[in-house]
Amino acid sequence: MPQSSVPVSGQSTLVTRECDCLAHRFGNAADNGMRQSRYPTDMTDAEWAAVRPLLPVPGWLRGRGGQPEAYCHRAILDAIGYLVDNGIKWRAMPADFPPWDRVYAFFRRWRDHWLVKEFHDRLRAKVRERLGRDAEPSAGVIDSQSVKADAVVGSDSRGFDGGKLVNGRKRHVVVDTLGLLLGVMVTAADVGDRTAAQVLLRQVTDTHHQLELVWADGGYTGPLVAHCLTVLALVLAIVKRSDDMRGFVVLPKRWIVERLFAHLMRTRRLARDFERRTTSAEAMIYWSMILLMTRRLARPHPQRA
Repeated sequence: MPQSSVPVSGQSTLVTRECDCLAHRFGNAADNGMRQSRYPTDMTDAEWAAVRPLLPVPGWLRGRGGQPEAYCHRAILDAIGYLVDNGIKWRAMPADFPPWDRVYAFFRRWRDHWLVKEFHDRLRAKVRERLGRDAEPSAGVIDSQSVKADAVVGSDSRGFDGGKLVNGRKRHVVVDTLGLLLGVMVTAADVGDRTAAQVLLRQVTDTHHQLELVWADGGYTGPLVAHCLTVLALVLAIVKRSDDMRGFVVLPKRWIVERLFAHLMRTRRLARDFERRTTSAEAMIYWSMILLMTRRLARPHPQRA
């Protein structure tokens, strides 16, 4: 059965509608027509209207040098979303997207210059404001997830988690009370939760100055609680499982971060760690959350009674 990504003879992947992305307006993307949306991960017009004002301005447009981009930003974002959600290889990018090396160059540039995190944080602030919350959170939840690593992951960034019996990497995350990502750090699986939490919580508190309270499980007990209070001015509240509990029990606050892990595992690129660099693994997590928040922003706003 032919793949849907291959255009049928006589059909064109280009449409006559115009694009308002910066590459079309000020770059060289006008030489390449717009592609026709055909995949479930492609942004709708409503989604594009929501994210278009939040995109970082390219360096070449701010007078910082570089060649103006030759491919539509919307098409490149759709290509990265397709890769992250479907778990394909870079070289297996469908032909109706821009060339895979140009999409990867865009991904690499946004990763190295932290533009993906900037874009992600802007989306998170909009989602929070849409739900009637402050743009900056005051409370969060921290946890970690061990995942198996692919053969391309070197021994310098992989390890064995004896508790989960996983040979690979560990994702340390902090989320707000809505389950939106505040910070992520990918390490070898043998790095302890408390060791990684000191670094991650420092990064998160440096970015989110209103953060006052973080819930955690029993793996974060010990000197870390006092360290957070004295050094970071942050209350680390431990939510423990009672000894008399039997079977599955939903624990207060901890289910929020577990829901985020469930979303990440539904993103096929993140079902296993395929990235050679931990920074690429972190960027993939940000892109997964970008897909989620983009859909949320495009939903009709619920009418409150």
